[in-house]
Amino acid sequence: MPKFAANLTMLFNEVEFLDRFKEAAGAGFNGVEYLFPYGFDKAELRDQLDRHKLVQVLHNLPAGDWEAGERGIACHPDRVTEFQDGVGQAIEYATALVCKQINCLAGITPDGADPDTLRETLIGNLRFAAEKLEQVDIKLLAEPINTRDIPGFYLHNTQQALDIFDEVGSSNLFLQYDIYHMQIMEGDLAPTIEKHINRIAHMQLADNPGRHEPGTGEINYTFLFDFIDQIGYDGWIGCEYKPKTKTHPGLAWLKDHQQHVGAGIATG
Repeated sequence: MPKFAANLTMLFNEVEFLDRFKEAAGAGFNGVEYLFPYGFDKAELRDQLDRHKLVQVLHNLPAGDWEAGERGIACHPDRVTEFQDGVGQAIEYATALVCKQINCLAGITPDGADPDTLRETLIGNLRFAAEKLEQVDIKLLAEPINTRDIPGFYLHNTQQALDIFDEVGSSNLFLQYDIYHMQIMEGDLAPTIEKHINRIAHMQLADNPGRHEPGTGEINYTFLFDFIDQIGYDGWIGCEYKPKTKTHPGLAWLKDHQQHVGAGIATG
């Protein structure tokens, strides 16, 4: 049965960030993820997780100047030192939070950059990060993202990502498969997930169009959740969507899913 983690960057924005842990637990979630922990004290975040009996499922590597529009630096040839320093920072946080997965955002393709250099840079950075994370028993993930929401994002489809992973050659590098992004870029969700299930360590969801909760768009999540369960996926699915109205009313899809599978809490 799929395990759902609340993405605290996207959900429960009705309250301040540190109060979202309580809201997630109260809504029945046993796991949380969010973009970045680095603006908060590690002990403060750990306290929230412990207090509300939550698992830290995932966070990202440092991704450059997010407020200025940067969306990762892993493919940027002139930012390798910064990337490597970020790996160390991410390990410090993930260790404190007992987070066993870290996602790498490849970044937006720099204007005028040589394609071969970009690819070599990303491969080198992924190889470096995978090795460092493996030493502390943390999985490295990387995520293709659609180029409609983030024009120019370097890693943008499943096969491209897996081809790059093959060149990295690490057993500690896995795919973060975002259903929303890949519906936009390639569709064919169920066959793609099934084909690559052994390389997918984490999934995320939102419906399309709108990036709202399941049931607001074209994706048949009732079918997809059943399918993911049938093929044996036992990882987490991060709820990385923008509630169409407010978070709690938007969780009706989760209650419907619980009733559909005839189980109690389906969130971990």
